[in-house]
Amino acid sequence: MRQNTSRSTKARLGIDFGGTKIEAAILSSDGHILFSHRVPTPRHDYEGSLRALFDLVALAEKQLEYPKGKLHVGIGTPGAASARTGLMKNSNSTWLLDKPLLQDLQKELGSRVRITNDANCFALSEATDGAAADVAIVFGVIVGTGCGGGIVANGKILAGRNLIAGEWGHNPLPWMSREEFEDQPSCYCGKTGCIESFVSGPGLSRDFEKHSGQKIPAEEIVTLAFEKNDAIAEKCMKDHVDRLSRSLAQVINIVDPTVIVLGGGLSKLEHLYTEVPKRWPSYVFSNEVLTELRRPKYGDASGCLLYTSDAADE
Repeated sequence: MRQNTSRSTKARLGIDFGGTKIEAAILSSDGHILFSHRVPTPRHDYEGSLRALFDLVALAEKQLEYPKGKLHVGIGTPGAASARTGLMKNSNSTWLLDKPLLQDLQKELGSRVRITNDANCFALSEATDGAAADVAIVFGVIVGTGCGGGIVANGKILAGRNLIAGEWGHNPLPWMSREEFEDQPSCYCGKTGCIESFVSGPGLSRDFEKHSGQKIPAEEIVTLAFEKNDAIAEKCMKDHVDRLSRSLAQVINIVDPTVIVLGGGLSKLEHLYTEVPKRWPSYVFSNEVLTELRRPKYGDASGCLLYTSDAADE
């Protein structure tokens, strides 16, 4: 359960829109989960994604016997709505790009719906009363289907003028080896060699396919490496740790966070919390690295819980 310190009388449904799943939750005033439901994301299907969101709202209203149209809905999405056009940008769920997501949601749900970047939701959720509660500077990382990030300083999200603060995944992989430099994968953003294309779940799958000729999902590579001692999988996991270490070291050099919290599907990999901090001192511009890498308190859908608390109003 989530123990909130401040309460609101409004009924709120928080939804985390991920690349592979959409999860919704409602909490009671004392932090108990009243409603929680997860569905697969209708990938590459914008209309299907809208229907999935509407169905989740309707299901929550039905199960909790809320009057239709009374729930306030907050949705964390990959990317952001452009401040100039209102259309979605920078989303690794590419079927959302250039779509009027907020406007389409409001047609069905009314003005009671809000959307914001999912990594910002995750970072603020964990900084509010999660793994980094009361920490001065928090960098929240989502490593899963994509590679997002959000920055919280003194309890406030730093969104930035262009709404891209924390988007570490779309910088080049730092300190590339010759092999990495000569074979930089393409990224959906139109560039090559992005951090996301190396350290995300699909990036790990691509790396394994390159060395083995087999295309399998990231979770199967993990099983091969840690349970079946597959040499190729072990190499891919070792390279993944080093690439993640380099990439987060670059974040530390720029933001110097007190705590980095991992989210997304790959945050479940226990070895990251010991192996990554061992490696990043080689790349951080300091003779000591005090930044901590922490597990998320509320799991890979932590962001959907944020909107149910009063922190969502800040």
